[in-house]
Amino acid sequence: MLAASVQRWYYRESLGALRGVLVNRSAGIVWVTILCAVLAACGGGGSTGGSQVLTVSQTTLSFSAVFGIANDPAPAMVNVTNTGTGGALNFTATSDSSWLMVAPGSGTTPGTLTVTAALGSLAVGTYTGHITVTATGAQGSPATITVTFMVNPQAANTPFWPQWGSNPQHTGMVSVAGQGLANKLADVVYDPFTAQEKAEFGGELVVHEQTPLIDGNDVYMVLKTGTYNSCSPVGSWQSGAACGPNSWNSMIWNERRYTWTNGQLATIWTFQSDWVPEPNAVNFNIGAGGLQGWEPAFHPIEANNFIYVPGAAGTVWKVDKTAGTSISHINPLSGVNGVTSANTFVSGPLSADSSGNIYYNVVQLNVTGGNPWNSNDVANAWLVKIAPNDSASKVTYATLVPNAPSGNSTSCPGTFALLPNAGTTLPWPPSSGSTAPFFPGACGSQRPGINIAPAIGADGTIYTGSRAHFDAMVSYLVAVNSNLTPKWAASLQNVLNDGCGVIVPIGPTTATPNACRLGTPTGVDPTTNAMGSGSIVDLASSSPTALPDGSVVFGALDNYNAERGHLFHFDSAGNFLNAFFFGWDSTPGVWVHGQTYSIVIKDNHYNAPQYCFLNSPVCQSLPPGPYYITQLDPNMTIEWKFQNTTIDANHPNGYEWCINMPAIDSSGNVYVNSEDGNIYVLPQGHTGIFTTPEGKMFLNIALGAAYTPLSIGPDGKSYTQNNGHLFVVGN
Repeated sequence: MLAASVQRWYYRESLGALRGVLVNRSAGIVWVTILCAVLAACGGGGSTGGSQVLTVSQTTLSFSAVFGIANDPAPAMVNVTNTGTGGALNFTATSDSSWLMVAPGSGTTPGTLTVTAALGSLAVGTYTGHITVTATGAQGSPATITVTFMVNPQAANTPFWPQWGSNPQHTGMVSVAGQGLANKLADVVYDPFTAQEKAEFGGELVVHEQTPLIDGNDVYMVLKTGTYNSCSPVGSWQSGAACGPNSWNSMIWNERRYTWTNGQLATIWTFQSDWVPEPNAVNFNIGAGGLQGWEPAFHPIEANNFIYVPGAAGTVWKVDKTAGTSISHINPLSGVNGVTSANTFVSGPLSADSSGNIYYNVVQLNVTGGNPWNSNDVANAWLVKIAPNDSASKVTYATLVPNAPSGNSTSCPGTFALLPNAGTTLPWPPSSGSTAPFFPGACGSQRPGINIAPAIGADGTIYTGSRAHFDAMVSYLVAVNSNLTPKWAASLQNVLNDGCGVIVPIGPTTATPNACRLGTPTGVDPTTNAMGSGSIVDLASSSPTALPDGSVVFGALDNYNAERGHLFHFDSAGNFLNAFFFGWDSTPGVWVHGQTYSIVIKDNHYNAPQYCFLNSPVCQSLPPGPYYITQLDPNMTIEWKFQNTTIDANHPNGYEWCINMPAIDSSGNVYVNSEDGNIYVLPQGHTGIFTTPEGKMFLNIALGAAYTPLSIGPDGKSYTQNNGHLFVVGN
């Protein structure tokens, strides 16, 4: 029997907490019948003691909005449940902040809360609020949901480094002093697949990366998502397996806007593009070299207060910088027969002139019934122009290079490597009067090199590069008027005179490694017995640089300089002037000082044979190194060289420079990346070879920097890359 005081308490508490209570006081005994036992969903507010547990599905939420834009962020849903025993719970939900709302304010488990953040009149900043969920008497009550609301500024419209090479000329020079390399200010992963990518290539990262685009406090950078299909076994893509680089279109390329907020790079939006690279299409077993696993460049641009993002099938997305949404989808190839996302590609970075006109290359491959690189000629190729009002025009490369051999020509240049039993004819040339055989098969139609960013001179001339689809020795530097009519096309064939007896020694015996045959005329290419030629190869990202005096330089490979290539120099009328003996995968920077200028380019010496890759004593590999960053005067004469001196057992002569575009500040300080994992600052004021930099900082890992450009922000911060990370370095 219950005492009277206990009876009264039990009665009050039961009536206050239970639905449907019958009390029988006969014989001094309290009988309580809980009708909830037979009624569905009767909540209990904790009357069953500690067996009920209040649980919310999320304890933290984050929202973001843009100041001055009326759209509130999408609401978030939070589930409220009883994860203990004892049936459903009654709960309440309240907010402690005026901008933070929750609905419903009360309910029964299982239930769902809708949490919203309202921008209202909030200023730019980060706000923190709390949702409190209470179920009286239950364990875990009250539960707190911490909510962060970031109100971000509108996008800046003070572009500072908006494109490849910073400006239309691609000089890579800015008007501010760069900061020192004192601290890593940000470390952002933009490529989560680097471990898989490197595994397929023996530890090397052969990806052509985007330049970080800088506008005020805003940074625009690529972000890879999707999936990367690793090969099993590793490397089987080289035998044609549909994995690794042969299936890189399983990845997704996005452009992401970041903003500096409280010393951190905060994500504002992510725009997903439908762009994919050209197919790799490698199967070495059948002689299909394709792109050899070198991933082409995805490279948007900022112009006209928008971000222009490459899209599928030769299109471009015009993206609102503040909201990250598409304003228009520009299709210059609308109505062109046969153009699909499977065969037509934006090829290389976009470029813009000072008036906001966008220029870029498009390649249409023939992907039906054969390899698109080694057996099928290119279907078409265009230089495209998009005006600020979205109107578009285009011109074919066949029009731009009218004097090139036809695509089906069988009289294009080849080398002595094509001779029967070529190894027995070494050293080359086989004799002083030898003539190299023609390229086997058709030459191929003209198209741009895959990663070329057009440069625009101060007079509005557009510069690009063109090559025959099959025979890379049939290559041209091309100048185009702003209305897309041809200006000139200068051949890179037979213009060099620094072969035998200059770069390549002559003799003294027929077994001398990496030497020309005794009696060879001075200056000729040993692989052709003619003057040396430049070849535009699709593995490189070399792009033209328009110089302050109206001339233009462009890097390309050759046949005899141990894979170093040459930097070709032409005047404004297309006349060949001179060349520097390095040009592989490099867009040089330009330091303008006083009434003159200097050219800055990497200058690596590779562990490769001088000119032949056959089983012969003549074709021995040269020792690796040294590795320089070299500065030239306007006549291509060396002013200074900085030598990498990071030495270890595997790199006795240093590490190579892995940049494809340097950055230069207003004082002429040169910012470059090395495969030793460091970013370097190289000062002016030196002559000859020097080895002490102004500063350096280790970023992430050695041999993981890929083929990377750099950029400098308006406050002098350096933006660089290593192993799929974007690093920001400064004071």
